[in-house]
Amino acid sequence: MPITPTRSTLLKLNRTIKLAVSGHSLLKRKRDGLIQEFFKVFNQAKDAKSQLQENYMGARTAIALARAVDGSSTVRSAAFAHKEPADIQFETKNVMGVTVPKIQSQFEVSAFNTRGYGVIGTSGYIDDAAESYEKVLKSIIVAAEIETTLRKLLMEIDKTKRRVNALEFRTIPSMKKDAKYVKQRLEEMEREDVFRLKRIKGKKGKAK
Repeated sequence: MPITPTRSTLLKLNRTIKLAVSGHSLLKRKRDGLIQEFFKVFNQAKDAKSQLQENYMGARTAIALARAVDGSSTVRSAAFAHKEPADIQFETKNVMGVTVPKIQSQFEVSAFNTRGYGVIGTSGYIDDAAESYEKVLKSIIVAAEIETTLRKLLMEIDKTKRRVNALEFRTIPSMKKDAKYVKQRLEEMEREDVFRLKRIKGKKGKAK
């Protein structure tokens, strides 16, 4: 649809450009803040992954020792003895305008005499294995929250970058081009009006 070259059109375009430039600046600051937050959480994710791997390798070693000393059937019986589920609650929190999960867990490493299996007939190796896998579960909960936050931040960064680029390379240049066209057209119309007035005055002068 062609733009009508009027003063009100030019004023409206300039106001819209000003708002777009301001929005572009805010989005850039948001993008930069999100990127900083992303790398902070990324470092936490690396630490959480490293801790999870360390705990998992320790648990594998502990369960292997327990099976070697107590036998697989005893280990299996001890594993089924503990029936109390972990208390995990899912909430949300806001990070730079992004809603991310917050996992609240009351899960703690249990004392050896509260796991449900009898201490008679089992060795300390089963206790070590149980404690090791409880540590693995705690690490999984922490890693799950951090990695989900990381993915959500990455999605928001990508969305914000697309909006910044759209404003910077398409919307704002297009509006500036339209404003320039309207301004040039208004100047041409003013020159034509001046020239027309001069011609009218010239004709009136000759008539007199």
